[in-house]
Amino acid sequence: MTEKAVARLAGINVGGPARMAGSADFGLIGLAVMGQNLIMNIGDHGFKVCVFNRTVLKVDRFLGNEAKGNVNIVGAHSIEEFILKLKKPRRIMLLVMAGKPVDDFIETLMENVEKGDIIIDGGNSHFPDTNRRTRALAEKGIRFVGTGVSGGEEGARFGPSLMPGGNEEAWPYIKDIFQSIAAKSDGEPCCDWVGDAGAGHYVKMVHNGIEYGDMQLICEAYDIMKRGLGLSDMEMSDVFAEWNNGVLDSFLIEITRDVLKFNDDDGSPLVEKILDSAGQKGTGKWTAINALDLGMPVTLIGEAVFARCLSSLKQERGRASQLLDGPKPNFKGDKKAFLANLEQALYASKIISYCQGFMLIQNAAKEYKWKLNKPSIALMWRGGCIIRSVFLKDITKAYRTDPDLENLLFDSFFNKAIHNAQEGWRDTVACCAKWGIPTPAFSTALSFYDGYRSKDLPANLLQAQRDYFGAHTFKIKPEHASAKYPEGENNHVNWTGRGGDVSASTYQA
Repeated sequence: MTEKAVARLAGINVGGPARMAGSADFGLIGLAVMGQNLIMNIGDHGFKVCVFNRTVLKVDRFLGNEAKGNVNIVGAHSIEEFILKLKKPRRIMLLVMAGKPVDDFIETLMENVEKGDIIIDGGNSHFPDTNRRTRALAEKGIRFVGTGVSGGEEGARFGPSLMPGGNEEAWPYIKDIFQSIAAKSDGEPCCDWVGDAGAGHYVKMVHNGIEYGDMQLICEAYDIMKRGLGLSDMEMSDVFAEWNNGVLDSFLIEITRDVLKFNDDDGSPLVEKILDSAGQKGTGKWTAINALDLGMPVTLIGEAVFARCLSSLKQERGRASQLLDGPKPNFKGDKKAFLANLEQALYASKIISYCQGFMLIQNAAKEYKWKLNKPSIALMWRGGCIIRSVFLKDITKAYRTDPDLENLLFDSFFNKAIHNAQEGWRDTVACCAKWGIPTPAFSTALSFYDGYRSKDLPANLLQAQRDYFGAHTFKIKPEHASAKYPEGENNHVNWTGRGGDVSASTYQA
């Protein structure tokens, strides 16, 4: 007999929204590996979770294998049964492919949920979609949460970084579960409320963009050691192992160490057999596009995305390698000293990457009117996620010391670190330029630093050019303001001197 039939015999109305009191604390839809691991994590922390999958055979398979014997995990074979098994207000998490599948499941759930219930999207959704869903569901009395989930399969199983945002009324109902299952850093959960609407997915997007930058920087360091210094994969693995004991201690450095020492069955490094054409799922591109939309110079993430695009031109690069000449590395010097410089270059560039990421987050908070807690965001990234590193403790401390810190480079710790790293950073970039080894991420990080510390940039000439060919106007420097060129006003000049003098006009283009 079905649960609906039992409910009817008991006199419980199950028409329309389900009204049977459930026993499960949490519901999760989506039984791919991430979903399965997160369910096991929730169950391990004493919460009863009900699971459902569109392909219901996966439910039985999961309950009979991975979740076998776990009394905190129950299954459902229909959305109606799933709803019946959940306590109110129902807390339902979707771990399905971003885009239309999320909207489709929300539409199906809306036929069964009640006002006050909570729907959580744990996929890699684009934050404008989360903005839209939060507004639309709020109008129907449903509290929607878009949460970033980082840490991969292992993180989901043993403690991810969770970045929830959306309808803040939902937070008290999900806080206990989320902070219980999240990774911990110095005893603090790597999870806190991020902000309204799509703020959670926005912060996850920036996290992924920084991840793109970190990976590109590491790949450039690998290329420099391989082509510039002629190190073997095992030697490079040892270098990354050493770096992982210092300022670069992080998950990505750690796994790079492991990848480089992994040999195939024939005893050769497997990594050297992998096609050098990188894939991407779009979150780095979203970050770069949003940075352009907001007018923020997030150059390192942009270069990391373009580096992946360049890598995809594998066949074309093969032809170019036969036609285009350039210098060849010929290292003659102290390898140990060079590796020390390379470590500093990587560290300094990493500082710039996070600096740019937090500049973007700070600007987005103003643009979208979000109240984003920067110390909490840094804390959320300290454990569980892909970019987790010892480095983030220093960022957390910087923003806790000064929540209104204008830029990470103004913090005494990072100011000192970037100055100490400069010599090695510059030497590394200069050597690679002479050797013909591309370093788009290292180079753009240094260029950003030099641009950011420049009181004057050549944009004055650029503005003059724009006014010359398009009458786009220019503003005058305050110290040169006059009756002819008033400060703060848009001035236009007839640069050719033909057709009359209009230099005193305040022309609006």
